[in-house]
Amino acid sequence: MKKQVKQSAAAASQLRYGNKHPFAELNRFTPMGDGESELYRAMREAIPILDAAVQKLVRLTGGFSVSCRNKKTERALNQFLQTVACGRGQYGVHSFLSAYMDSLLTYGRAVGEMVVSQNGFHALCWGDVRDIHIRQGQGPLDVQLCACQDGQVKPLPYQDLLLFTTLNPEPAHPYGVSLFRSMPFLCDVLLKIYHTMGLNWERAGNVRYSVICKPQNGEMETFSATQRAEEVSRAWSRAMEESKSGSVRDFVAVGDVEIKAITADGTALDSQVPVRQILEQLVAKTGLPPFLLGLSWSNTERMSSQQADLLTSELWALRRAVEPTLQKICNMWLRTQGLSEETAIVWDEITLQDTVEEAHAGLYRAQTRQIEEELHGNP
Repeated sequence: MKKQVKQSAAAASQLRYGNKHPFAELNRFTPMGDGESELYRAMREAIPILDAAVQKLVRLTGGFSVSCRNKKTERALNQFLQTVACGRGQYGVHSFLSAYMDSLLTYGRAVGEMVVSQNGFHALCWGDVRDIHIRQGQGPLDVQLCACQDGQVKPLPYQDLLLFTTLNPEPAHPYGVSLFRSMPFLCDVLLKIYHTMGLNWERAGNVRYSVICKPQNGEMETFSATQRAEEVSRAWSRAMEESKSGSVRDFVAVGDVEIKAITADGTALDSQVPVRQILEQLVAKTGLPPFLLGLSWSNTERMSSQQADLLTSELWALRRAVEPTLQKICNMWLRTQGLSEETAIVWDEITLQDTVEEAHAGLYRAQTRQIEEELHGNP
């Protein structure tokens, strides 16, 4: 009988290549604080609706708890998650999760750190992802977080204590894609419209007056036209300055004086249609209903069941993105306590539907089950 020879082959990746030239090390660093990150931060500051959308998504994601087989361990772990220090005067893993998800949505990536020593798990901190560099490791699945130290980009010493999450990674963008990636052009057009509206109000809103003085016969012999115009201008300016403080000052002039308000003859462009079209595109990218962001575009301000289901799926996608990070935090705490318990993240229910409608739906389902049981019970 022939002996079966087992051939072992080394595991290798076919899509990610190794070094191509002696200086390939320089090509393996990817800075996270690129120009796009600063652009996304400026967009949030310039357009309040984008800032509100990120905050709404973070809050709608909801909270969670941890489930374990050992109930004593479960209570201790949940107590730790509620009281862990997060720095900057914040406590609890939910404070960490809010800042972590805020960075994840804005930049497409988020970074954090677990502060651990021989005495236990002390703190949970989030960091600014713009200060981090990513370096591809020796293997196809190895990624190292680096920071600039002493003028050089060096890997951080304790990689196991770092937390890193990406949002919607792509082959061309493996380290995450921001929620605002397709918005810069539309935001630029929207800001131009708002800036033009402000300039028009500065020009037309602050009313300017035209004062025309027609002297009577013989008056021009005493004063020249230039002196007459300067005198009328000073008197009119004093009268307008006094009106700013609330007092009344009369304007007195000799001759036939005519005062007119200088206004534009042309009509201003209608900005409602282009602004709404742009906002529709921006709101569609966030996945939120317009009325949650203060936009009343329809007579009804309630979500249908289809809209609620779509928003729920978006929120569950965000939960799935951060759940491995939360699982890593729980496992680290168990290791510091000398435990090897299996844990599960239990998210709170997302309640976007009307409570009354849900109660009616539950009643109808119960009545349906009762009728089916009665029909099956009768011969």
